[in-house]
Amino acid sequence: MAGGTNRYVALLRGVNVGTTRIAMADLRRLVADLGHTEVKTYLQSGNVVFTSAGTDTAKLARGIERALADELGLDVPVLVRSGAELTAVIEGSPYADRQDDPTRLLVAFLSAPPTKARVAELTVPAGENVEYTVAGREIHLHFPDGGYGRSKFTNAYLEKKLGVVATSRNWKSVCALRDLATG
Repeated sequence: MAGGTNRYVALLRGVNVGTTRIAMADLRRLVADLGHTEVKTYLQSGNVVFTSAGTDTAKLARGIERALADELGLDVPVLVRSGAELTAVIEGSPYADRQDDPTRLLVAFLSAPPTKARVAELTVPAGENVEYTVAGREIHLHFPDGGYGRSKFTNAYLEKKLGVVATSRNWKSVCALRDLATG
């Protein structure tokens, strides 16, 4: 990017799916007010693409979290990934080549890599058919028998089992966000 700027995606956890409501116009303004540019939202579920001179994704995430708390009174976890990181996530999917339905493929983005001990203890809830692969700060998920909506293998389950914040996006959204962050 020209001028030493980088493209990023901020993934807000649990926005506009429960009681935490944020208007996307407010979210764009809030991110722009932090000094980021080319701010765009994708869908209504807390996905923000932006350009920044910053390079520390954890610091970028904390800035957005603080602004959400200070300006909107919301305690919302935020995870930030670069366009290059999203490209690597897509290229590293162990399931994309064997599933045509993007609603059955998801990526759970994690705030930090879970410990090996926690990963070793992670199991699929009884009676569910879920394939998963933990890869650093992401978990690739495949629901061959149906979508994520009926599963108990959720963000809350992953957070409890792994001890990190998680937020999931379906495959179509992951690909669209990568395209916005790299295009």
